[in-house]
Amino acid sequence: MSTGVLQAALAYALWGLFPIYFHLVAAVAPLEIVLHRSLWSLAFVLVLLAVLRRWAWLGEVVRRPRTLATFALSALLLSGNWLVYVWAVNDGRVVDASLGYFITPLVNVLLGYFVLRERPRPAQWGALAVAAAGVLWLTFFAGALPWVGLVLAATFGIYGLMRKTAPLGALEGLALETLLLAPLAAGLLAWQTARAGSAFTGGDAGLLGLLMLAGPLTALPLLLFAAGARRIPLTTLGLLQYIGPTIQFALGVWLFHEPFAGPRLAGFVLIWAALVIYSAEGWLAMRRRQAGHRAA
Repeated sequence: MSTGVLQAALAYALWGLFPIYFHLVAAVAPLEIVLHRSLWSLAFVLVLLAVLRRWAWLGEVVRRPRTLATFALSALLLSGNWLVYVWAVNDGRVVDASLGYFITPLVNVLLGYFVLRERPRPAQWGALAVAAAGVLWLTFFAGALPWVGLVLAATFGIYGLMRKTAPLGALEGLALETLLLAPLAAGLLAWQTARAGSAFTGGDAGLLGLLMLAGPLTALPLLLFAAGARRIPLTTLGLLQYIGPTIQFALGVWLFHEPFAGPRLAGFVLIWAALVIYSAEGWLAMRRRQAGHRAA
């Protein structure tokens, strides 16, 4: 279990540090960064699959149009999430982006209710109500709907739901998603290069090297997460998931000096309170289940 905790914590820490990487490539437009990220991720996972000799799944998937359609949709959700996130970081909205990943667990509760017909427990409904109050506070008193956080939470939550029920593992799933995105990404990148230039033609070797680094930086956290998730309880994983947005929030406030005070602080406090309620309720529910198993 300690190995699983370390793997999952490292995955979330790497995700939390992503704003630093995206600031290093801020000279590149967000859309081009996403296109490079898709293509270099594909190159990296194909090398991994070749080393591991894990190709059997590909022949089976090709014969399943429904699986291909599902992963095409999840690929579009993932790329949309990437685009909004990269834009937010490079537009000085790291704190807003962190909000999206803070509230993703609560979005998952709603998705479970509406899609999977799960029944949230009363405390989970309470956490959702407090979080909704925080969003309304940010909208009316801080002066703007926190749309960046809401879009990131919705796209990542739906993506996670789709991957949860998908028949492929983390490596194979990412390989298929990037493979399906590759024609679109390569076409858009070629069009942009011919029209206005790109990092391929106008960037230096260092910048191009950083863009190539997006491949392993995208795949490694996913693989660490998949390995850790198999070894630790879901409740433990749920607590560890706050590592990522906490690091993002700290970077936004203390490294990038984004404004954070007054009504905005109050809205975040409400959302953090909702997460405390949600996490504490999940931990207590796990303890009750464990006590019930021991009694049985």
